[in-house]
Amino acid sequence: MLDAFVTQGADVVFAGHTHGGQVAVPGIGALVTNSDLPRRYASGLHQWQNRTHWSWLNVSAGLGTSIYAPIRFAVRPEAVVVTLTARG
Repeated sequence: MLDAFVTQGADVVFAGHTHGGQVAVPGIGALVTNSDLPRRYASGLHQWQNRTHWSWLNVSAGLGTSIYAPIRFAVRPEAVVVTLTARG
């Protein structure tokens, strides 16, 4: 889906949160995510590239936990605030 957005010219993509993986190893990152994205994209602002096109990708670590893993370790909860401005 991300490749399609980028190919169609999206400047930025806001992804649903992955809880940042919920459990991470400091210095290594998320152990697992409930996402098709590679683990390095578990949270944060990234560039997503599809052949010759690229776009910003923002993935929030979210605030809560999963019903299957009701813990967080080494993953700070976050709510992302985005301010949009018009190009001109």
